[in-house]
Amino acid sequence: MLELSDITLRLRADDRTLTEGFSFTLSRGDRAVLIGEEGNGKSTLLRYIVDPGSVEAYCECSGRVSASGPVGYLPQSMPDALRELTAAEYFGSAAYYDHLGVLGELGIDTDFLSSDRKLGTLSGGEKVRAQLARMLMDDPDVLLLDEPTNDLDIPTLEWLERFLNTARQPVLFISHDETLIENTANVIIHIEQLLHKRETKITVTRAPYREYLRRRGRLFEHQNQVAFKQRADYDRQMQRWRQIHDRVEHEQQTISRGDPHGGRLLKKKMRSVQATGRRLERAAEDFTDFAHQEEAILTRFDEDIRLPAGKSVLDFSLGRLAVGDRELARNIRLSVTGGEPVGIIGPTGAGKSTLLELLWEELRARRDITAAWMPQDYARALPFDKTPIGFLTRSGSREESVLIHNRLASMRFTFEEMNGPIAALSGGQRAKLLFLDMVLRRADVLLLDEPTRNFSPLSAPVVREALRAFGGAIISVSHDRKYLAEVCTAVYELTPEGLVKR
Repeated sequence: MLELSDITLRLRADDRTLTEGFSFTLSRGDRAVLIGEEGNGKSTLLRYIVDPGSVEAYCECSGRVSASGPVGYLPQSMPDALRELTAAEYFGSAAYYDHLGVLGELGIDTDFLSSDRKLGTLSGGEKVRAQLARMLMDDPDVLLLDEPTNDLDIPTLEWLERFLNTARQPVLFISHDETLIENTANVIIHIEQLLHKRETKITVTRAPYREYLRRRGRLFEHQNQVAFKQRADYDRQMQRWRQIHDRVEHEQQTISRGDPHGGRLLKKKMRSVQATGRRLERAAEDFTDFAHQEEAILTRFDEDIRLPAGKSVLDFSLGRLAVGDRELARNIRLSVTGGEPVGIIGPTGAGKSTLLELLWEELRARRDITAAWMPQDYARALPFDKTPIGFLTRSGSREESVLIHNRLASMRFTFEEMNGPIAALSGGQRAKLLFLDMVLRRADVLLLDEPTRNFSPLSAPVVREALRAFGGAIISVSHDRKYLAEVCTAVYELTPEGLVKR
């Protein structure tokens, strides 16, 4: 069991509250998912639960965390200190023979556990699987997982779903994979930043994700209906009240001085009318508010970006795909035409990101198209020491400056986030920044490596919709099952024998 009591987290940089007085108990059988828009503090809350001291440098913190036993924690990215360790050093003397089933499900060979291979040389998915395996060997009583689906291939994602659904430990996790959330979570913890991030709201619902969305939709609809009816009734009552008030006021002004009794009656009547007006105004103070919800916003690509369907965007062939001396695939052929969204899948470590980077090198210098690249490691495309404003600025004109500020504000960047270092942004905010750069550059060919991996489950549908409506060509690597089904019209699997259409 894990108990959180009165947790308050406030960012020092902009005095923004992430959680305020949040209490929650994670019990046996709970598979609780933390959801919310990018930059709302989900990972900060998880880090605070694991080690309050780890966030004190940038957060004011208060509250109490208590756990009944050891806590297993999978961070969003592998710490730098672990990257230099060999597998033998990392796994040490762990009793792996007690966990052969887990190792088999994760596809980890026992020879790897005693190898000299450094963890930093593993692919993204291999890093996740190695950390999961090591964590489970310590037999924790509670599991905290920050984006465990990052870089996992589809078979491993399906294994993770089975693992979460059968785990004996209660689990609190963050994920952007809607399919995994739909198939596993039975508790939804929704962190929202409302009113331009001036107000925080946390909703806990013990229900599956789809049911949560249905309840949320019905609640908002009912609340708005009540709020609208109260105000409509108030307007009608006030209109009637003004008519009575104006008539009595007119009668007071026109009554003859020779009728003192009538004047006294009108004064009494006016006092009654004014009392009714004050009563109506006091009642209005208790009206139900219209529902506030944090909307997922992504700047869309311009509708006039179109590539002719017959235009050859890519005609690529490669005899051998390798990393160092290790051959990954051979005889690769890929042809893409205008307006075609292509998805590439394959097991972890198959070389998908390596292939996508080769395609980027092939397309980046072309003059008849404008290509843009979103790598899996954002540091390869974003200057982390620059500000978002500085990164997006090209001409330095006033018109450009106003446009950039407006676009960033529309995607819920605060003034401090616009003018602070990109390194301080969340993964989702960095992804938004890359998308906005593509939009401003009017890119018509997009090379995207896991484009939805850092977007919340509420943002991801908006991302898919924007890419589905995109008139250019898309070549993407993804393990997001909804993205592949809704956006990509052609899906290829990278195998040792090349690309195979699925």
